[in-house]
Amino acid sequence: MSRIAQAFDSGQWSVIASASAKAALLTLALPLAACGAGGFSLQKAEVDRSIITASAPSSPAAPAASDQDSDQTTIGNAVSSADIKELGGQTVPWANAGTGSRGAITELVELKDGGLTCRRFSATRESFDGVALYKGELCLAEAGGWRMQEFKPL
Repeated sequence: MSRIAQAFDSGQWSVIASASAKAALLTLALPLAACGAGGFSLQKAEVDRSIITASAPSSPAAPAASDQDSDQTTIGNAVSSADIKELGGQTVPWANAGTGSRGAITELVELKDGGLTCRRFSATRESFDGVALYKGELCLAEAGGWRMQEFKPL
């Protein structure tokens, strides 16, 4: 048997393997230790102001007037076209694909006062800017169309 073969047979192979494993572990652990040596602190962290992610206002105070007007028109159309006798007190759902808003019309009643036909209602408006409740009144005009007399947030 050759000397090299005897050296590996005599248990030196386990010493070499153990030393190789330790060297590999040390090679992996040193970079990690170097990263952690400086530490990480939230007090030292800074905000990266170079990144701009959106152009939307940070705190919209009220829905855009055009969106609210469009939703008011959609609600008025739903109120004027509702068959109150068929509804029997049920809610009338509405949705505006143009604004993404939706809601429900409740407490819909028809009143006749001095020859004027009006419909009073409550409506919810769910949109990207939140949820709101409105009271309104729609009256039949002389020309045969419906006209919004009142539409106010509660």
